[in-house]
Amino acid sequence: MTPNLAAPVHLAAEDLSMFGHDPWWLVVVKAVFCFAFLMITVLFSIVWERKVVAWMQLRIGPNRHGPWGMLQSLADGVKLMLKEDLIVKRADKVVYVLAPVVAAVPAFMAIAVIPFGPAGNEISIFGHRTTMQLTDLPIAMLYILAVASVGIYGIVLAGWSSGSTYPLLGGLRSCAQMISYEIAMGAAFASVFLYSGSMSTSEIVAQQEDRWFVLLLPVSFLIYIVTMIGETNRAPFDMPESEGDLVGGFNTEYSSIKFALFMLAEYVNMVTVSAVSVTLFLGGWRAPWPVSTFWEGANHGWWPMLWFVVKVQLLLFFFIWLRGTLPRVRYDQLMKLGWKVLIPVSVVWLMLVATVRTLRNENYDFADIALYVGGAVLVLLLLSFVADMFRERRAAAQEAPQEPTAFDPMAGGFPVPPLPGQELPPVPRRRPRRERELIVSGGPDTASDGSDGPRDGKEASDGR
Repeated sequence: MTPNLAAPVHLAAEDLSMFGHDPWWLVVVKAVFCFAFLMITVLFSIVWERKVVAWMQLRIGPNRHGPWGMLQSLADGVKLMLKEDLIVKRADKVVYVLAPVVAAVPAFMAIAVIPFGPAGNEISIFGHRTTMQLTDLPIAMLYILAVASVGIYGIVLAGWSSGSTYPLLGGLRSCAQMISYEIAMGAAFASVFLYSGSMSTSEIVAQQEDRWFVLLLPVSFLIYIVTMIGETNRAPFDMPESEGDLVGGFNTEYSSIKFALFMLAEYVNMVTVSAVSVTLFLGGWRAPWPVSTFWEGANHGWWPMLWFVVKVQLLLFFFIWLRGTLPRVRYDQLMKLGWKVLIPVSVVWLMLVATVRTLRNENYDFADIALYVGGAVLVLLLLSFVADMFRERRAAAQEAPQEPTAFDPMAGGFPVPPLPGQELPPVPRRRPRRERELIVSGGPDTASDGSDGPRDGKEASDGR
């Protein structure tokens, strides 16, 4: 096979010359817009979530504050700010107060490099032509990963500084969960970096002009969807806030505005990871396929912001849909999914994407690339099938019928449920009423119907 020398080599070169020339007042306007966009989206998302979940559960939902209950989240925020602010006695007060701030501030920082529109001077603000993005960096995605990983310190410090057991467990759970899912998330990002040839968010969107990366990198998109739910501690992966066994999790000892900051950080993180998903895989600010084919101006002017907001809202609805549909998984299932499924799949897929990218840079024909990829996938599937077959045979040979074993549920000092293969000891039952003797009333020498009753009339007359 000879390489096709006529095929073009796709290499991305970031052109960030349009950034960094805005006057200071325009930078302030853009920063205020980014903050307002996050806050308004959070207020709407809370009401939307309560409305959608109520609709799924055949309830009414919020309908008191504002028209159709649309101001319910604003009323909740005012209520939390006016509630009494308590600090527990055994808390480390400095860390206890700073933890909500550490959790909330990094959630706002990632939006700075998200493009709302084209990188050119498409719009005019007070007569000044500018881009629809606060700023961009050659390593913008690494900046997003860095600020996202800082937010976990707020949760861990909140659980540790509260001086209580359950918040500490919630903080440790969140730390383990974040570490597990950030590895797979980084591998999903790396696949996009390899295929686009850039870490700049504006350049990644520019590389999706012909086809969105959700079509070219579907495995990376699915991995990121799962990891972004785990990163935001949302159901069914809300282990750090599991009310059933942690009584609220890391924020159990918080109230008033501090509790509101944790809630704000969760919803801002939802918006941020949705915006990152739109930027990396769903074409960013570009119009959907049917619209872009017959409307040339759909990707120019202020219209790109509309497509971006619609895509973000669809992903937020996906968050809400999962919360109202799936039950919470067990913690061992959460860790198994992160370490035994997502990380191996993401690493193998990253190697496959790197191979395809290398072959394209070497000017090999795409049909040959598809052949190599298809052959590798078939080989992996075959090896997996053979391994599973031998594993099932070995497990069937080693498995023997076991008699159910009885155990003491109070052996550890508190009741525990039986494990599979164990059964509870028989519970002593009181004899039926018809089998017991009648109780004679009238004096201190009353005869009992128990087994320790008098054996003859003499003992009964003596009162023994």
